[in-house]
Order: sequence, then C-alpha cells, then structure tokens
Amino acid sequence: MRRTLARRIEEGGYDGYAYAYPHKTSYRPFASPVPLAEAWQGEITRNLFLYVHLPFCEMRCGFCNLFTTVQPGGDFVEQTLAAIRRQSEAVAHAIKPQGVAQAAFGGGTPSFLTELEIEQLFLHLSRTWPVTWGKIPVSFEVSPGTITPAKLALLKQLGVDRISLGVQSFIAEDLISLKRPQPAGELERACGTIKSARFPVFNLDLIYGNEGQDAGRWQRSLDSALEWQPEELYLYPLYVGKLTNLDRSGKRPGEHRRDLYRQARDFLGAAGYHQISMRLFRRADVTRHAEYCCQEDGMAGFGPGARSYTRSLHYSTEYSVGQTGVKKIIQSFNERTADQFAVAGFGATLDLEDQKRRYVIKSLLRMEGVSFAKYQERFGSSPLDDLPQLNELSDLGLLAEGTNSLRLNAEGLAYSDTIGPWLYSDPVTATMEAYELT
Repeated sequence: MRRTLARRIEEGGYDGYAYAYPHKTSYRPFASPVPLAEAWQGEITRNLFLYVHLPFCEMRCGFCNLFTTVQPGGDFVEQTLAAIRRQSEAVAHAIKPQGVAQAAFGGGTPSFLTELEIEQLFLHLSRTWPVTWGKIPVSFEVSPGTITPAKLALLKQLGVDRISLGVQSFIAEDLISLKRPQPAGELERACGTIKSARFPVFNLDLIYGNEGQDAGRWQRSLDSALEWQPEELYLYPLYVGKLTNLDRSGKRPGEHRRDLYRQARDFLGAAGYHQISMRLFRRADVTRHAEYCCQEDGMAGFGPGARSYTRSLHYSTEYSVGQTGVKKIIQSFNERTADQFAVAGFGATLDLEDQKRRYVIKSLLRMEGVSFAKYQERFGSSPLDDLPQLNELSDLGLLAEGTNSLRLNAEGLAYSDTIGPWLYSDPVTATMEAYELT
C-alpha cells in the first residue's frame, strides 16, 4: 500500500535524491535492442544536452556510490576514450542532431584525464556534433588532487564556463568521518588555483549530516566555502548507499540533517544567494541560461555509466557500485563496436503516466515549480487532475501561494527528498526495490 506523504515525513523524510526519473535501478535489459534511429525519430534535437561520463578517480570516497573506478591504468583509460569516440560517432549518425544547447563532463573525475586527453575529447565532439564551445554553458567536474593551472587554462580555452569542485567539507574531522582523505592544504590550494583562473561560475559541493558533525562544524565549513566567493554551492545531505565504504563500516547519517539544511539555507540567503532547489544555491549577481529544458529536450550521454533519454525512452549501460562490477561493465563498453553503440539494450520505457510524473518531479523540486500553462501545453491536462496525490501537498501546507503554478514553499523544498520518491509510480518503485545492486 502506498504510504501517504505525511507518513513518509513522520518516518524521517529522507527517501532519496530524485535527480532523475526513473532511477537507474528501475532499468532492465530490453526484450530486443532498440535502434537509436528509431528511438529518436520524431524527437526535437535542436536543444540537446551532451553529457560525457568519465568513470575514473584517484581514490574512492567513503560515501561514493557513483559509477567509477579507482586508479585505472593508462591503457584502460585510452581504451575507454576510444570507445567513447566510437559511441559519439555512432549516436550522431543515428539521431541526426540539429543543435547542442548545453554540455557537462562528469564522473568519476574528468580532471583525472591528461591535458592531451581532454583536448582530444573536446575536438572529437566538436567534429562529430553541432556544438560550438564557448557559445553554450559547459560544466566540468574536478577534484582537488587532479586539477592544475595548466588544465584549467586549457579548459577555459576550450570554452568551459563552469568548474565544479567536490570539496565535501573544509573541516578535517568531517573529511575523516566521510572517509575522504585529503592532504593538509590541498583544498585551499585547489580553490585558489580555480579562483585565479576566473571562470564565470565556480561551484563547490558540500556534504552535511555525517556522524559527529554538529551545527558549529557545519557553520565553519560554510564560512570557509564563502571565503572563496563561489558563484554556486551544491549542498548534499549524506546518504549511506549500499556497498559504499561507509556502509561496510556501519556508518549512518546523523539524525539532524534537516536542521543542518535549514541552517545553511538561512545562512546562504542572508549572504546573498538565491535558492534554486533543495541542493543548489546561486549567488544573486550570477545568471546562467541555456536553451535546454530537461522536461522537454533530450540528452545524449557518452561513456560507461552515462544515461541518455528521449521523451519515452531512457537508456544507459548497466549499473554497478562494487569495483568488480564497475570494471566488468567498463570493459564490456570498451569492446563494443559502432553497430552495438547504435542501439539501446538496457533502460526503461516511459508510458504517458510516467512522462507526466517525470515532468512534475523535475519541475516541482525546483523553485519555479510546475507551470500550469506549460503542463497544459505539453499534456493537454492539469497536473492536479493527472496526479491527485499532489493535493496532499496543500493539505500539509507545503505549497506556496499562487494560481499560475504548483510551487513548493520553503518547508516544501526542505522535504524534496521525500516528495520526489513519493511521486514515483508503483511499477517504477517495485522495479527499483527488486534491483540487486552489485
């Protein structure tokens, strides 16, 4: 029986980060491979999002459940990059892209690559896709131990306008608790190097809610972050995922995550940051705009672990967290031919109900909410009629006043990690729960 939102909130209110819908744990092998030319037929391809997943890191953080492997050899990296190039060409040939509106390089740690590898990757994509670096928003993730002035200079020359640094905390005790070893002074060195490079957007990722972190330690980390005047901050509540190092050691998040969230939300608001979602805070003097709209436009993902999607088909490689499983999937990816990259074999098909749910989830969990007019234009109906459970938001006092949109108020945004999973369909939830993580 579906739990009410009120019951979910009573039980703790941290069910999961709804960064995508449906989640990869709901993906399964398709009965037969789907040709990408068929999957993308009729899709609008003038405002695509290009995402490149580079599953390499210099170390595995205790909290990390991302699809990545640690310290791969040079030959293994080159094999993966060669496979990404084959995939990029095959996908472009299949879907006939008209334009790229936004791009991101994530992982893993993209800055694990050498300067030559980074440059060759950008050049290949510009030859294969209708993308003009420097004319669209391009984000690139880095880590303190792999970023250098030379890499930053190259990235800026290539057209990257946003650098995202995974700091997690500026406090040594928190880094120890998170099993994120960090040499003394390395975070500050990395921040100084990035600030000196003067990218339009410098983002810092922080985590809150680990064992032993109190309001004082969290405030010290926030204060240290603002000393670098980042244009954006992403604040992540700690989740201890299965098969992570924190899970193996029996660690659990603190009971006061929401108190720490409210502390940071209020502090950043007073410091001149606008809240975009539960996680994203952007400095008030910063604007970053792309033609891409995740509710409407498609994504083309490259690399093992990258997801792609049309309106009704989401697909990727298989998913794993354990190092043995990850390496096996990457090796399989590296051996694929161009013809094999031209089909989708693993993913999920979204019926009309799940397309509506995805639209609502991706809109509602951001400050602007669900526009009734845009939803009507897309589906010819009202979200409140299509998903009557949304009325519980009003009953619980979690909606902002207004007649043109369905928008969460400050307390509603605080429960984003409850509201998102609460809106998952029963079939998607059942498939996720049946997934056996390796």
